[in-house]
Amino acid sequence: MVTEMTKYDFILMSGDADAFLEKLQAVGVMDITRSRKPIDDKSEKLSARADIYRKSLAQLKNIEKADDPGQKPSDFAVEVLETVKEKEALLEQLPQLYKEVEERKPWGRFDPKSFERLKANGLKLHFYKSKTVDPAWKEQYALSEIATADGNTYFVVVSDSDDYDFPLKELPAPEGDYAALESKIAELEAEVQQKDQRLAQLKWHEPVIQAELDKAVSSLDLHLARVAGEKAAEDYITVFEGFAPTEMEPALHDMLEKEQVFYLTDKAKVDDNPPIKLKNNKFVSMFEVLTDMYGRPKYDEFDPTVWISIFFMLFFAFCMGDMGYGLILILGGLALKKMMPKISPLVVTLGIATTVIGFLFHTFFSMDLLTWDIIPDAVKKIMLPSQIMGFDGTMVLAILVGIVHICLAMIVKTYQSTKTKGFANSLGTWGWTLLIVGGVIVGGLALMGVMDKAVTKWVVIILGGLSALGIFFLNDLHRNPLLNFGSGLWDTYNTATGLLGDVLSYLRLYALGLAGAKLGEAFNAIAMQARGDGGFGWVAFILIVVVGHALNIAMCVLGAFVHPLRLNFLEFFKNSGYEGSGRNYQPLKTE
Repeated sequence: MVTEMTKYDFILMSGDADAFLEKLQAVGVMDITRSRKPIDDKSEKLSARADIYRKSLAQLKNIEKADDPGQKPSDFAVEVLETVKEKEALLEQLPQLYKEVEERKPWGRFDPKSFERLKANGLKLHFYKSKTVDPAWKEQYALSEIATADGNTYFVVVSDSDDYDFPLKELPAPEGDYAALESKIAELEAEVQQKDQRLAQLKWHEPVIQAELDKAVSSLDLHLARVAGEKAAEDYITVFEGFAPTEMEPALHDMLEKEQVFYLTDKAKVDDNPPIKLKNNKFVSMFEVLTDMYGRPKYDEFDPTVWISIFFMLFFAFCMGDMGYGLILILGGLALKKMMPKISPLVVTLGIATTVIGFLFHTFFSMDLLTWDIIPDAVKKIMLPSQIMGFDGTMVLAILVGIVHICLAMIVKTYQSTKTKGFANSLGTWGWTLLIVGGVIVGGLALMGVMDKAVTKWVVIILGGLSALGIFFLNDLHRNPLLNFGSGLWDTYNTATGLLGDVLSYLRLYALGLAGAKLGEAFNAIAMQARGDGGFGWVAFILIVVVGHALNIAMCVLGAFVHPLRLNFLEFFKNSGYEGSGRNYQPLKTE
């Protein structure tokens, strides 16, 4: 949910502004309204400095630490980037040298100065290569074979006149001995090793670079807050605007009273564009990273993270759809605990969901659990039947989940519209929700036999009549009824054409799960054929199963991330009216 914010206006003597902002930064809860990008020379320099530290840390991230050299260079971050740049320059030279060595090797070892001595004596060397050497050439020319490599014969022809002619295209004369190039390559490779060793030594100073980065970011943030203040009374007074969570008011007010600062407070409003801080429980907060990918809600919008946490997890498990793959994800998430502590719980959670859905779909590494005799019949009854109403059970379930997802989105939209605009100004939205959500509920009850035909008929008539009033006549109480009717017709066309496409979009959950299952089945079948009667066939069986399912898991995870995200960002957000244009809460604090 969106944390309630309080707006603060601080009025200070300009000479006291810097000291006050530093104290606010130490508290770390006040979001001073300020630019997020450099706006003057000082902020440009601070930003550039912070960028150097970030790039330096990125270069050191995957480097193994060497023994502490005990050296104390004046600027670790700059040296890291310079060392990396020098190393890259060396590495750029090596491919061309490797290529030249291969070109020179067939000509063997020689002294290039000998070409000049031959030329001084009126003789010239011509270099050729050919798949075959015509014996007649040896009789007609002074030809000497040098080597055979790559199916070609390398040879030279000596001539003593300018009217020399040969039936093959002449090659450029080698510029030197290949051994000289190999010596140069060895020198460059040794220099690259030295650079790698130096980077490994600089790894020791990573905490220092991180500390310098934090210091630079804090200084930049503080400077941007300083220049954000509005000057008044011939620059004697500076006014700052900021926002802090309302729950922090008591502690913040105590500090402000001690500092004897004049300030005004007011409950933050939408027009103030306050920063958005999300406050969710431990489970839901894991999915806030997905909400931030789209955009945080506006101050008067609902927080979609709770819905994303439920449906993204469910859709992800649908797309994976395999109990065995879920167990692999759980193990992978646990393995990431130290390397990626923030992502690890999310991966484990998605793995658990995949394991549960895979069990319900009776699939274990693309094998059907319903065919296993060791599983009791009572357990099999819990699993999803292969067919529902003559259709694939997974496909029917995907459509039903999609309908529920869209209906919930419409309910959320109606609630949000009523909350922000009032009931009277939301009658059009209520009309569509009654028609679609009410129609789905009534249809479901009728299919289950809960409502008889006569009752169903009257309920449908009443729902249709109330919905038509809201859609065609009361969608805007401040507008001409004819315009309302025209707007209702247009909305009807868009909804009728768009809603069917939205529902069918959820078939991708079934399609992705089916594709992964069939590919896994194919790997299993190939592995069984390779096993044969045993022996070495078992080695081939294990390799095919491990490699095949590893590739399948990788592809399934990619699809299971992208498509559920799309269903939440497009289908749900569109039908719920979510905009996601809020700005992140970034309090002035010391890193």
